[in-house]
Amino acid sequence: MNELATLDAYGVLTEPATLKIQRLLPGPIDRVWRYLTESDLRRQWLASGKMEMKAGSPFELTWKNDELTTPPGARPADFPEEHRMQSRITELDAPHKLVFTWGEHGEVSFELKEAGRDVLLTVVHKRISDRKNLVMVGAGWHMHLDILAARLAGGTTEPFWDGWLKLRGEYDQRIAG
Repeated sequence: MNELATLDAYGVLTEPATLKIQRLLPGPIDRVWRYLTESDLRRQWLASGKMEMKAGSPFELTWKNDELTTPPGARPADFPEEHRMQSRITELDAPHKLVFTWGEHGEVSFELKEAGRDVLLTVVHKRISDRKNLVMVGAGWHMHLDILAARLAGGTTEPFWDGWLKLRGEYDQRIAG
């Protein structure tokens, strides 16, 4: 885990199908915003995909999790090397809030608040379909945000897939069945 994750690093359910996770990141806010919105920076911790920065704009996210850390760790056999998803920006208030659709049914919001020299990032993922996906999504956001924190701090994290697999087990214990 990253030492900048001074808050409880784990995501929490705020409603039955909604996960909220936070990180305290090194600022300034404009730098963190660029890591959320610019494809070349976002691909270093989450997924690539050019966004036209206006509400209503469609875009595609492309995940290549094997490229996020060196080494990548052991990818589970049932996960592809690449995953693509269509999204659409639904709300935008640069550099404080970005909300977009997550595939056909979900929604993700990123909210940034200055906290001295740091930035509090709050991610809320709504309409997660079931417990299995809550566990996988929780582990995913947790690991991806650890990588973001490390990139912003100039550090490294454990291999992506090793960390995700460990976190998936932890979220399986934390999220009630």
